[in-house]
Amino acid sequence: MLLTDRRVARGALVEVVAAAVGGGVRWVVLREKDLPRAERLAFAVALRAVLADVGGTLIVAGPDPLDGDAVHLPAAGPYPPPRLGLVGRSCHDAAELARLTTEDYATLSPVLPTRTKPGYGPPLGPAELSRLVTASPVPVLALGGIETPDQVRACADAGAAGVAVLGALMRAPDPAATAATLGSAFEEAATPVPRAPHPTAEIHPRGLRPTVPTQGSSLTARSGHGRPQPPTANHKETQ
Repeated sequence: MLLTDRRVARGALVEVVAAAVGGGVRWVVLREKDLPRAERLAFAVALRAVLADVGGTLIVAGPDPLDGDAVHLPAAGPYPPPRLGLVGRSCHDAAELARLTTEDYATLSPVLPTRTKPGYGPPLGPAELSRLVTASPVPVLALGGIETPDQVRACADAGAAGVAVLGALMRAPDPAATAATLGSAFEEAATPVPRAPHPTAEIHPRGLRPTVPTQGSSLTARSGHGRPQPPTANHKETQ
């Protein structure tokens, strides 16, 4: 997931987002909440066109979907959430996770210290992220200070269903390359490594032969949640 911020983007917002989408991003959260609705709506129209080519989804920060069907709500409300096609919510601790009802996913932040919101926290860290992911009733995307492949892998190892990134992509000299690198890191970490099976004997007309058990590798199964997982080109991870 990419969160927008035109004030830190290295180029025109739509162009930066388009490059990141070219690198594999499939969910984009349109923030820019300081703008008048008409200007935000214009951004929404342009970004939906970018995402339509790859089957991506534009999510609007706040309760107004800007003529769409997906929103990302703050922890403060509204409650209950609106009935839309996709609803996410920002969470920061176990108490906020416990208030979730019909939301489809939550972000947990800040996982690490973040340049976008300096002093915001304290950071959860991988261990607390893992504990909260286990407690969450919905899939969790890790957010805040995630800039490197190692940090992405740590989030995947903690059980996050995906990662949400702002500064690392908005500030990137090459958003497409950065998105591809971070996405690959998550995919590698989230995909189980098949272990050599212990052969079991099976009677066969020509004697005995080993039976190899089937290895499962879906992210939905790994997360244990029945709600929709963040869609990607190969449906294994969210970036």
